[in-house]
Amino acid sequence: MTKDSSNQMWGGRFAAGPDAIMEAINASIGFDQRMAAQDIAGSRAHAAMLGATGILTDSDVSAIREGLLTVLSEIDGGTFAFSTALEDIHMNVEARLKDIIGEPAGRLHTGRSRNDQVATDFKLWVRDQIDAAISGLEALMRALLTQAEAGADWVMPGFTHLQTAQPVTWGHHMMAYVEMFGRDKSRFEDARRRMNESPLGAAALAGTSFPIDRHMTAEALGFDRPAANSLDAVSDRDFALEFLAAASICAMHLSRFAEELVIWSSAQFRFVTLSDRFSTGSSIMPQKKNPDAAELIRAKIGRIFGANVALMTVMKGLPLAYSKDMQEDKEQVFDAADNLMLALAAMEGMVKDMSANRESLEAAAGSGFSTATDLADWLVRALGMPFRDAHHVTGTLVAMAEARGCDLPDLSLDDMQSVHGAITEDVFGVLGVHNSVASRMSYGGTSPVRVREQIARWKDAL
Repeated sequence: MTKDSSNQMWGGRFAAGPDAIMEAINASIGFDQRMAAQDIAGSRAHAAMLGATGILTDSDVSAIREGLLTVLSEIDGGTFAFSTALEDIHMNVEARLKDIIGEPAGRLHTGRSRNDQVATDFKLWVRDQIDAAISGLEALMRALLTQAEAGADWVMPGFTHLQTAQPVTWGHHMMAYVEMFGRDKSRFEDARRRMNESPLGAAALAGTSFPIDRHMTAEALGFDRPAANSLDAVSDRDFALEFLAAASICAMHLSRFAEELVIWSSAQFRFVTLSDRFSTGSSIMPQKKNPDAAELIRAKIGRIFGANVALMTVMKGLPLAYSKDMQEDKEQVFDAADNLMLALAAMEGMVKDMSANRESLEAAAGSGFSTATDLADWLVRALGMPFRDAHHVTGTLVAMAEARGCDLPDLSLDDMQSVHGAITEDVFGVLGVHNSVASRMSYGGTSPVRVREQIARWKDAL
């Protein structure tokens, strides 16, 4: 096979042959340039420590730290020329630093390796994303609290199997999502605490013979402590996996809520009206108002969960310590973080803007014999009836109401006594939906009193 025919087999993208293939597969600068700020922060901390321990002179340290700020300003200003030939953000920054300050740039890498450098950069980047996710969750939870407070005593149907079950309050339903997103927040906070150990100074895999001070660089970069094992420090990506796991659960919660908003905003339900800012029209049906933002949030779980599986698969077969496979750790995390933050922001916007239709909620709350359980409970409390017997009596009365095309409160006392003669007029005091929700006073129940207590608790917590 001739060289020309070989190049054709590689395709036009790689017309230069295997060298171009290797450069393309080896280079990560196309995506890891996102870690420029973290890379420069780590290098500045490392340089300061090298000076404090006497490994570098004060003049070299000053030149390096000032030069790195110049590089960062070029990157932030969009004038920095990234090179795939230099492979990654670390080498791009170092090469430009050498252009600016000359020989001292070559001393920056003393006592470290690209292995601990990239682990530090990536951990700093993920930590920043965790902080952003926590802030986004808190904003969403506050929006939900506002909705819950406005409708703490508005009645609506509670569902199981998407069938009307028992009346609940709008505030109670909103607070269910506050609880979910509160757990998401705690998962991110927990992951942040566990990840907050510095890999810097672990070097390639075995540490270094230079008298470095890893506690100094850890403190400078906001870590709680240096990682205790150099092999683990450079090969650990648990912090990224924990971020993706927490992001996947959070995205699942967002997707569940998005699904409810899609259903609730439909013409068949009319429970909520979404704002025009988070809806679109149809190209041919002028009456349509589509909940596209909710639908797209619902789809984000696929990308985020996929990133989690992808990185788990990359890491599952790697012996200690570093392998080039781990270059594949970032793109999935970057994509997942971007989509999680977008979904959180969109959901916060929808919740802040949406209007609940109190009349439709209340009309639906009383449908489907939603107070049947209240009737059964009354039979147990008032008549001392075993619950299984009360369940049977209530079922008979539901069948009667269904046959007549009415609801339980519409049956007469005579109708009820024809099924069980001991039923009294007092039964009608529990059959209204407002009576039903007001009676659910157990801790965590849907009573407006309990809902307002939970709102106050979360306001204090946030």
